[in-house]
Amino acid sequence: MGGVRLGRGGRRLCLGMAMQSDQVKLLKKFGKLFPAGTELFREGDLGHEMYVIQSGQVEISRTIQSRKTVLAVLPPGEFFGEMAILNNKPRSATAVIIEDAELLVIDSKTFKQMLQSSTEIALRMIQKLAHRLEMANSQLEILLVRDANHRVVFTLRRMAELYGESRGVGVLVPTTLGELAGRAALPEEDVITILQRLQQAKLVKVLKDGYLIPEVGKLHDYLDFLDMGRKYGSTKR
Repeated sequence: MGGVRLGRGGRRLCLGMAMQSDQVKLLKKFGKLFPAGTELFREGDLGHEMYVIQSGQVEISRTIQSRKTVLAVLPPGEFFGEMAILNNKPRSATAVIIEDAELLVIDSKTFKQMLQSSTEIALRMIQKLAHRLEMANSQLEILLVRDANHRVVFTLRRMAELYGESRGVGVLVPTTLGELAGRAALPEEDVITILQRLQQAKLVKVLKDGYLIPEVGKLHDYLDFLDMGRKYGSTKR
């Protein structure tokens, strides 16, 4: 089996220097369609398959302190579910289709053969896992913060750095209230109140397709302000 290119930004999985016909064969062999709302697996389930997103989106979440926490919303080109195969342990998160999707469903035997036969696949897997470890550390840093204001601001800043889209007048964080609340592990009503405060301070603008941050640097300043408030007194305004 040839090398695999696993990319972001809508690029699909490609076999090495494979031609389009090889990709078609791959889709015919491993491709499956899933409607929005499909739960692929739950945290704690045994896992024998991994997935590569060809189209659509998949939400990855965990239950932390009895609350659902969104860890990531994966776009086309991303893969997930490989850890249950690699370490033979139960699923560490829940995966749900949030936009009609076409996925490659690869079983344990095929996946291990791919890793053994291609250094390119193994290298890309290591790079991706290293990135996910960085993301997990960032999420843990958010969850360790007790102050709700700090959590929301820190989450917005991190999402702007990782997924932000330049809009000329600022950086758009393309997310929903539900995803933002999930990442911050806070009730939506609390996040709404904090966003209103940020809007009043002209640090964030709420748009239909996400949250526009005019100057990400000012979020850094606001985080410093919140830190000072936690250290020396209340930051309520």
